[in-house]
Amino acid sequence: MAGTIRMNRDDQIEAIADATRRAILRRLMASPATLSQLGTAFGKHPAWIRHHVMRLAEAGLVELSEVRHVRNYTEKYYRATASAFELHLLMVPDDGAERSVTVVGSNDDALDAFARSLPGMSVVPVSVGSLDGLIALRQGLADIAACHLFDAREAEYNVPYVRHLFGEREVVVVTLVHREQGLIVAQGNPLGVGSISDVVEKGARLANRNPGSGTRVWLDSQLHSISADRSAIPGYESSFVTHAEVAAEVAHRRADVALGIRVAAEKVGLGFVPLTWERFDLVLPADRIERPGVEAFMGELETRRARKTMGALSGYDVSHTGDEVSLAR
Repeated sequence: MAGTIRMNRDDQIEAIADATRRAILRRLMASPATLSQLGTAFGKHPAWIRHHVMRLAEAGLVELSEVRHVRNYTEKYYRATASAFELHLLMVPDDGAERSVTVVGSNDDALDAFARSLPGMSVVPVSVGSLDGLIALRQGLADIAACHLFDAREAEYNVPYVRHLFGEREVVVVTLVHREQGLIVAQGNPLGVGSISDVVEKGARLANRNPGSGTRVWLDSQLHSISADRSAIPGYESSFVTHAEVAAEVAHRRADVALGIRVAAEKVGLGFVPLTWERFDLVLPADRIERPGVEAFMGELETRRARKTMGALSGYDVSHTGDEVSLAR
């Protein structure tokens, strides 16, 4: 029996799509069993069990482990082929374009604008948060990860996280933009918040980003630095995936404040209190750089058109777009 098997074949995914087969597989991961024993455990006829076990066997998830001859009959014991099974699946649109790129990670208006501007390419940005984007990239689910994760100990963006998650695997980190992050508030800033400390002290209702997002990681580092009790902040446990979503919460007065980017506030006519400029990077495994779609994507990033497209957005600096960030240890 193997340790852990990653399921990446269509027949394997189809086999475990059935709840009964999943239950049988888990039972056979615990210990070998005969069809009769499984029938007793599940309250079903062995013939019914056999159908499902054979489907699992055809998919390579179950195997015959032992044959015992007892008096006038034969007992066949089946077991799972691994002690654990791992399945990672990311489904993205497919418009038939020959050159396509999947970018998973942080939500960003400049990235979206750049993706829409690329001629003859299909670029799919998937907003899941910076940390989950890096994890998806490590698992081979995407071509590029987009992130802005601040490490307070090293006072550095992204690189410490990339080192930790990818180890000795060769990756490239390239700057997309620098962008302005701050407090999204109602017009006129009625509560007069000008800092993270103000948000805490004034009891402002917060629309928070999702755990693992770069914005929430930065917020947590600031709250830690002032020894703030996160549980005492109204709305801290909320979880929104995009900057537009938290801005909408403030616009509809369901929250007093949100941490986000300037362009998200201005799109819906809200006020903005600038706090910091952050580096927003793209992370690529070295073995994917020469893929046609990825190569074309990164090539376009070097063009004047790309800088003009992203630089036209409020709160963005493209003077370092395309710079490769050192991963020296």
